[in-house]
Amino acid sequence: MTALPRTIEADAGALARNAASCARPRIAVVDDEPEIRGMVAEYLDRDGYAVVSCASGDELDAVLESGAMDLVLLDVNMPGEDGLSIARRLRGGSQLPIIMLTARDDIVDRVVGFEVGADDYLTKPFDLRELRARVRAMLRRAAAASRASVQAANVSLVPFGKVWLDLEAHCLRAAGGAEVRLTSSEFNLLAAFARAPNRVLSRDQLMEFAPGSDRDPFDRAIDIRVTRIRKKIEVEPTKPQVIRTVRNAGYIYVPPGSG
Repeated sequence: MTALPRTIEADAGALARNAASCARPRIAVVDDEPEIRGMVAEYLDRDGYAVVSCASGDELDAVLESGAMDLVLLDVNMPGEDGLSIARRLRGGSQLPIIMLTARDDIVDRVVGFEVGADDYLTKPFDLRELRARVRAMLRRAAAASRASVQAANVSLVPFGKVWLDLEAHCLRAAGGAEVRLTSSEFNLLAAFARAPNRVLSRDQLMEFAPGSDRDPFDRAIDIRVTRIRKKIEVEPTKPQVIRTVRNAGYIYVPPGSG
């Protein structure tokens, strides 16, 4: 096997290290005291976290611009912009978890910290083991909240072939999120299918579930709507796999993976 040139090998090693770092939870430690920053960063790094140290709000802003963080450990008493002001700014644009670190032990300061958006509070001097426990708990809560948010979003998106039906926005969504517009009657028909996956629905049932203004004397309105919809959802509209015709019975919606 031919050896990699040294520079390429070094680059590959750096990429591997970077990939491993990106897989670790990312924590920004913001404190104007170098000793505190170094102690916390070293301890959390040994525990498997990717830690970035910041001496001010400006340095934190630069870090956040270069990549997302999973948690911020934020000192309250800093020259220039203090931690409370930084927390207020962060909370105004994101839900990034914040643990305040401070020498203050006044209940008023804690209340103010929570009011501006802090999620937890730890008073200096603190035990590093307690800090680690709070970090772990905060990241678990953030991960659970993120999963719940994704699940809630998925409930409103129903897969239909190459697109998704957005039940809240009353439209179709392409893979990149672009909107594919539907008429009111088309949306009603797709919503009816979404409520009854893998069930054969007759034309009469569909007309009842999804009434529209395009009903004609021969009750072919459903067929016309299905034809229009297939052009928007099927990979091959002439060979439909998502909304299939069941001869002499009606139509059936077959979600992905149902066979």
